[in-house]
Amino acid sequence: MKLYYSPGACSLATHIALAETGADYSLDKVNLQAKTTDEGGDFNAVTPKGKVPVLEMDGGERLTENAVILGYVADKTGKLAPKAGSPERLRLQEWLNYIATELHKGFTPLFNKTMPDEAKQVFRANLVKQLGYVEGKLGGDYLTGSAFTVADGYLFTMLRWAKATGVEFGPKLAAYFDRVAARAGVKRAMQEEGLNG
Repeated sequence: MKLYYSPGACSLATHIALAETGADYSLDKVNLQAKTTDEGGDFNAVTPKGKVPVLEMDGGERLTENAVILGYVADKTGKLAPKAGSPERLRLQEWLNYIATELHKGFTPLFNKTMPDEAKQVFRANLVKQLGYVEGKLGGDYLTGSAFTVADGYLFTMLRWAKATGVEFGPKLAAYFDRVAARAGVKRAMQEEGLNG
């Protein structure tokens, strides 16, 4: 599998999943402004969406959208997700969609340099509320309990964004962030993307 990624972007969630499962993967770094890849390709030819992540599967087909890619990685490797069709898997999918729609999309305006500061404050306040919901639901070491899943890499990425954009979160999520950051697969993905903390 080949992952098209941009350092620290939402593709970090997929990168973490690949590293955590021990999957065989290669990387192609994308310059999102120039729409080029490190291998010299035109990223718009890879995906007309022009966004990461893109996962090229072993047969050459490409997947986009984090929640879909994360489910694929879990199913292909048999790791980081409960059995397909189980109630536990449905809860995992619920979290993946919540992260994608309520958190991920909520952060997008904060990275827009043309967005007025007053508007950014509205988005920050909403994200604090959404992260407060997650904080209240966090009952174990990880998002769905005691086992690390593909949703944890995605939430970890969103918490990195929160730190970068001044969005505050509570002490349970702060401890969770540190716990996830200490994992070997997370450290590997961060190192491969040239990121610290």
